[in-house]
Amino acid sequence: MAQVDQEVRAYLDEMKKVFKEKFGKDAERSYFSPGRVNLIGEHTDYNGGHVFPCAISLGTYAVVADRADSTTRVYSVNLADAGVIEFPMTGLVYEKAKNWANYFMGVVDVFEKAGHKAGHGFDIVIHGTLPGGAGLSSSASLEVLMSVILNETFGFGLDMLEMVKLSQKAENQFVGVNCGIMDQFAVGMGKKDCAMLLDCNT
Repeated sequence: MAQVDQEVRAYLDEMKKVFKEKFGKDAERSYFSPGRVNLIGEHTDYNGGHVFPCAISLGTYAVVADRADSTTRVYSVNLADAGVIEFPMTGLVYEKAKNWANYFMGVVDVFEKAGHKAGHGFDIVIHGTLPGGAGLSSSASLEVLMSVILNETFGFGLDMLEMVKLSQKAENQFVGVNCGIMDQFAVGMGKKDCAMLLDCNT
Protein backbone atom coordinates (compact mmCIF):
# COMPACT_ATOMS: atom_id res chain seq x y z
CA MET A 1 0.00 0.00 0.00
CA ALA A 2 2.84 2.39 0.81
CA GLN A 3 4.27 1.74 -2.65
CA VAL A 4 0.90 2.61 -4.25
CA ASP A 5 0.74 5.84 -2.24
CA GLN A 6 4.26 6.66 -3.37
CA GLU A 7 3.33 6.09 -7.01
CA VAL A 8 0.26 8.30 -6.67
CA ARG A 9 2.32 11.09 -5.09
CA ALA A 10 4.83 10.79 -7.94
CA TYR A 11 2.05 11.06 -10.56
CA LEU A 12 0.53 14.08 -8.85
CA ASP A 13 3.87 15.84 -8.31
CA GLU A 14 4.74 15.44 -12.00
CA MET A 15 1.26 16.57 -13.07
CA LYS A 16 1.51 19.68 -10.90
CA LYS A 17 4.80 20.56 -12.59
CA VAL A 18 3.23 20.10 -16.02
CA PHE A 19 0.23 22.16 -14.88
CA LYS A 20 2.49 25.07 -13.91
CA GLU A 21 4.32 24.83 -17.25
CA LYS A 22 1.15 24.76 -19.33
CA PHE A 23 -1.02 27.21 -17.43
CA GLY A 24 1.43 29.42 -15.54
CA LYS A 25 -0.16 28.87 -12.14
CA ASP A 26 -0.55 26.21 -9.45
CA ALA A 27 -3.19 23.48 -9.46
CA GLU A 28 -5.69 23.85 -6.61
CA ARG A 29 -7.02 20.31 -6.11
CA SER A 30 -6.71 16.75 -7.37
CA TYR A 31 -9.06 13.92 -8.30
CA PHE A 32 -8.95 10.24 -9.27
CA SER A 33 -11.45 8.19 -11.25
CA PRO A 34 -10.89 4.42 -11.64
CA GLY A 35 -11.23 2.17 -14.64
CA ARG A 36 -13.10 -1.13 -14.53
CA VAL A 37 -13.00 -4.75 -15.59
CA ASN A 38 -16.01 -6.98 -16.14
CA LEU A 39 -15.70 -10.44 -14.66
CA ILE A 40 -18.67 -11.94 -16.52
CA GLY A 41 -21.53 -10.76 -18.73
CA GLU A 42 -19.90 -9.17 -21.79
CA HIS A 43 -22.33 -7.29 -24.08
CA THR A 44 -25.29 -7.96 -21.80
CA ASP A 45 -25.47 -4.52 -20.17
CA TYR A 46 -26.96 -2.70 -23.17
CA ASN A 47 -29.32 -5.65 -23.68
CA GLY A 48 -30.74 -5.36 -20.17
CA GLY A 49 -28.90 -8.33 -18.67
CA HIS A 50 -26.76 -9.00 -15.60
CA VAL A 51 -23.08 -8.07 -15.37
CA PHE A 52 -20.43 -8.54 -12.70
CA PRO A 53 -17.87 -5.70 -12.92
CA CYS A 54 -15.44 -4.17 -10.46
CA ALA A 55 -13.48 -0.93 -10.33
CA ILE A 56 -9.68 -1.20 -10.48
CA SER A 57 -6.78 0.81 -9.09
CA LEU A 58 -5.73 2.00 -12.55
CA GLY A 59 -7.60 5.03 -13.82
CA THR A 60 -7.43 8.75 -14.51
CA TYR A 61 -5.78 11.36 -12.28
CA ALA A 62 -6.57 15.06 -12.63
CA VAL A 63 -5.18 18.26 -11.15
CA VAL A 64 -7.49 21.24 -11.48
CA ALA A 65 -7.72 24.99 -10.96
CA ASP A 66 -10.75 27.24 -11.40
CA ARG A 67 -10.81 29.96 -14.04
CA ALA A 68 -12.61 33.31 -13.83
CA ASP A 69 -14.07 33.00 -17.35
CA SER A 70 -16.24 30.41 -19.10
CA THR A 71 -13.41 28.66 -20.97
CA THR A 72 -11.94 25.30 -20.01
CA ARG A 73 -8.42 24.27 -21.04
CA VAL A 74 -7.41 20.62 -20.78
CA TYR A 75 -4.12 18.82 -21.31
CA SER A 76 -3.33 15.11 -21.23
CA VAL A 77 0.15 13.97 -20.19
CA ASN A 78 -0.53 10.77 -22.17
CA LEU A 79 -1.51 12.59 -25.36
CA ALA A 80 0.98 15.44 -25.32
CA ASP A 81 0.89 15.78 -29.11
CA ALA A 82 -2.74 16.92 -28.88
CA GLY A 83 -1.55 19.94 -26.88
CA VAL A 84 -3.86 22.10 -24.77
CA ILE A 85 -7.47 21.77 -25.92
CA GLU A 86 -9.92 24.60 -25.20
CA PHE A 87 -13.71 24.59 -25.14
CA PRO A 88 -16.48 26.88 -23.80
CA MET A 89 -18.68 25.78 -20.89
CA THR A 90 -21.95 26.30 -22.78
CA GLY A 91 -23.45 25.55 -26.20
CA LEU A 92 -21.19 22.58 -26.88
CA VAL A 93 -21.31 20.24 -29.88
CA TYR A 94 -19.15 17.20 -30.64
CA GLU A 95 -15.94 18.14 -32.47
CA LYS A 96 -13.76 15.32 -33.76
CA ALA A 97 -10.70 17.58 -33.68
CA LYS A 98 -11.12 17.99 -29.90
CA ASN A 99 -10.19 14.32 -29.53
CA TRP A 100 -10.51 12.92 -25.97
CA ALA A 101 -11.79 16.28 -24.65
CA ASN A 102 -15.21 15.39 -26.12
CA TYR A 103 -15.81 13.14 -23.10
CA PHE A 104 -15.41 16.16 -20.80
CA MET A 105 -17.41 18.36 -23.17
CA GLY A 106 -20.23 15.82 -23.29
CA VAL A 107 -20.54 15.81 -19.52
CA VAL A 108 -20.61 19.63 -19.37
CA ASP A 109 -23.32 19.58 -22.06
CA VAL A 110 -25.61 17.01 -20.42
CA PHE A 111 -25.19 18.70 -17.02
CA GLU A 112 -26.25 22.02 -18.56
CA LYS A 113 -29.25 20.45 -20.31
CA ALA A 114 -30.28 18.86 -16.98
CA GLY A 115 -30.29 22.32 -15.37
CA HIS A 116 -26.80 22.18 -13.80
CA LYS A 117 -24.98 25.00 -15.55
CA ALA A 118 -21.31 25.56 -14.77
CA GLY A 119 -20.51 29.00 -13.40
CA HIS A 120 -16.99 29.14 -14.84
CA GLY A 121 -14.34 27.09 -16.62
CA PHE A 122 -11.29 25.16 -15.45
CA ASP A 123 -7.68 24.45 -16.23
CA ILE A 124 -7.13 20.67 -16.02
CA VAL A 125 -4.17 18.34 -16.50
CA ILE A 126 -4.91 14.61 -16.61
CA HIS A 127 -2.74 11.51 -16.50
CA GLY A 128 -4.26 8.11 -17.29
CA THR A 129 -2.77 4.84 -16.10
CA LEU A 130 -5.22 2.71 -18.11
CA PRO A 131 -3.69 1.11 -21.23
CA GLY A 132 -5.40 2.60 -24.28
CA GLY A 133 -7.81 0.33 -26.12
CA ALA A 134 -7.63 -2.38 -23.47
CA GLY A 135 -11.36 -2.33 -22.69
CA LEU A 136 -10.89 -0.88 -19.21
CA SER A 137 -13.39 1.97 -19.65
CA SER A 138 -11.09 4.95 -19.99
CA SER A 139 -13.98 6.95 -21.50
CA ALA A 140 -16.27 6.24 -18.53
CA SER A 141 -13.39 7.10 -16.20
CA LEU A 142 -13.10 10.52 -17.89
CA GLU A 143 -16.85 11.12 -17.81
CA VAL A 144 -17.33 10.30 -14.13
CA LEU A 145 -14.21 12.34 -13.34
CA MET A 146 -15.67 15.44 -14.98
CA SER A 147 -19.04 14.81 -13.35
CA VAL A 148 -17.44 14.81 -9.90
CA ILE A 149 -15.41 17.95 -10.66
CA LEU A 150 -18.56 19.82 -11.74
CA ASN A 151 -20.70 18.51 -8.89
CA GLU A 152 -18.18 19.33 -6.17
CA THR A 153 -17.13 22.70 -7.57
CA PHE A 154 -20.61 24.10 -8.07
CA GLY A 155 -22.41 22.29 -5.24
CA PHE A 156 -25.06 20.74 -7.47
CA GLY A 157 -25.79 18.13 -4.78
CA LEU A 158 -26.11 15.20 -7.17
CA ASP A 159 -25.61 11.71 -5.77
CA MET A 160 -23.30 9.28 -7.54
CA LEU A 161 -26.13 7.40 -9.27
CA GLU A 162 -27.35 10.63 -10.87
CA MET A 163 -23.80 11.42 -12.01
CA VAL A 164 -23.43 7.89 -13.40
CA LYS A 165 -26.62 8.33 -15.45
CA LEU A 166 -25.52 11.73 -16.75
CA SER A 167 -22.10 10.30 -17.64
CA GLN A 168 -23.74 7.51 -19.64
CA LYS A 169 -25.97 10.08 -21.37
CA ALA A 170 -22.85 12.06 -22.34
CA GLU A 171 -21.41 8.99 -24.07
CA ASN A 172 -24.71 8.00 -25.70
CA GLN A 173 -26.00 11.38 -26.86
CA PHE A 174 -22.92 13.61 -27.19
CA VAL A 175 -20.11 11.25 -28.17
CA GLY A 176 -22.51 8.92 -29.98
CA VAL A 177 -21.49 5.57 -28.48
CA ASN A 178 -24.50 3.43 -27.59
CA CYS A 179 -23.01 1.92 -24.42
CA GLY A 180 -24.99 0.47 -21.55
CA ILE A 181 -24.80 1.65 -17.93
CA MET A 182 -22.17 -0.84 -16.74
CA ASP A 183 -18.99 1.15 -17.38
CA GLN A 184 -20.05 4.38 -15.69
CA PHE A 185 -21.80 2.50 -12.89
CA ALA A 186 -18.72 0.40 -12.07
CA VAL A 187 -16.45 3.47 -12.17
CA GLY A 188 -18.73 5.59 -10.01
CA MET A 189 -19.98 2.99 -7.54
CA GLY A 190 -16.94 0.72 -7.17
CA LYS A 191 -15.64 -0.12 -3.68
CA LYS A 192 -12.30 -1.51 -2.57
CA ASP A 193 -12.06 -5.33 -2.69
CA CYS A 194 -15.60 -5.67 -4.06
CA ALA A 195 -17.22 -6.65 -7.34
CA MET A 196 -20.85 -5.79 -8.03
CA LEU A 197 -23.72 -7.77 -9.46
CA LEU A 198 -25.61 -5.25 -11.58
CA ASP A 199 -29.04 -5.80 -13.14
CA CYS A 200 -28.91 -3.47 -16.16
CA ASN A 201 -32.62 -3.94 -16.82
CA THR A 202 -33.57 -1.94 -13.71
